[in-house]
Amino acid sequence: MAQLTPQDYMAREDKYGAHNYHPLPVVLEKGEGVYMWDVEGNKYYDFLSAYSAVNQGHCHPKIINALIEQSKKLTLTSRAFYNNVLGEFEEYVTKYFGYDKVLPMNTGAEADETALKLARRWGVKKKGIANEEVKIICCEGNFHGRTITIVSMSNDPDSFANYGPLTPGFIRIPYNDTRALEEVLEQHGKTVAGFLVEPIQGEAGVYVPDSGFLKKSYELCKKHNVLFIADEVQTGLARTGKMLACDHEGVRPDILILGKALSGGVLPVSCALADDEVMLCIKPGEHGSTYGGNPVAGKVAIAALEVLKEENLCENSETLGALFREELNKINHPMKKLVRGKGLLNAVVIEPHNGKTAWDFCLALKENGLLAKPTHEHIVRFAPPLIINEAQIRECVAIIEKTFNQF
Repeated sequence: MAQLTPQDYMAREDKYGAHNYHPLPVVLEKGEGVYMWDVEGNKYYDFLSAYSAVNQGHCHPKIINALIEQSKKLTLTSRAFYNNVLGEFEEYVTKYFGYDKVLPMNTGAEADETALKLARRWGVKKKGIANEEVKIICCEGNFHGRTITIVSMSNDPDSFANYGPLTPGFIRIPYNDTRALEEVLEQHGKTVAGFLVEPIQGEAGVYVPDSGFLKKSYELCKKHNVLFIADEVQTGLARTGKMLACDHEGVRPDILILGKALSGGVLPVSCALADDEVMLCIKPGEHGSTYGGNPVAGKVAIAALEVLKEENLCENSETLGALFREELNKINHPMKKLVRGKGLLNAVVIEPHNGKTAWDFCLALKENGLLAKPTHEHIVRFAPPLIINEAQIRECVAIIEKTFNQF
């Protein structure tokens, strides 16, 4: 059989797969730690981490071993029966984050949907809002997933346009604007069940809000008996230098949404965490998932969470993130407009230069041995695995500077 070229692999995806992504033209076949290799053997630094799903590094041996060992014994029972792993995971994750209960799902979008259902159910059952009047406040620039209900919250036409009737019940306010939140709560607070927010907006271009935004928003929610719901699918699990991005301001969400790195990038694992007053609003048969809470996911997630603490990845993210931004800020080039971020979730805002955009910059980065992806055409997100070390960070900054100088 003839050896396939990168073009062959890409053409096959193009022919048989939906055209719902625009990947960088690189065909990967191996990952280890902070590195990935393509089918031709070229080695790259991974500076996307599968949108922060691979915080613990590619194919972390402890996480892979948990996957292998459990896969040999039992993979799936559905929730029609008990299994001997789910309770172990539930106890571990609730004690890890300090909540009464967890509802396990698979993808981040499913966990967000779960949080929305929990908030709406709580609004009706506990707050006494009429079923047809329940509202959720969300933010402009948000990205919580791709379901019809979730895209109904979006103000990005690429997400919501031409999908027919959208789900009602959402009020959208500007991000990082506590005055707007206060005004909406003053006007609609009696029918608002929850405020759903990303502590840092990742897909919007690593938009870091002003200090105090989360704390003030939380206090406003408490004043109006509204649930503060944090989508930490991308910002959580040590990515920003704390276990949760909300920890930077000492905020404990009423509903916490986790995903991505909850499995170390090994398989889809997500969850919503809340205390009994919220979680027990949903009774048997009223919400669920065939794969959510499966034994393999449970063992993998425990291992993934253990790695975060055992390898001090919060501290590494905070220290090396500060170094990364400091070194990037030293680069002087007309294409580099702004550096922003927290921990190892960072972005560079690109000023188009000689007709070249963030996409062209990422293509050039690839040729120099570093993989990153643009968002919104003028921003490059930089999010390496949190196991990266100082020498590697400095080498990557040198690659980024070299790439700027080539333009």
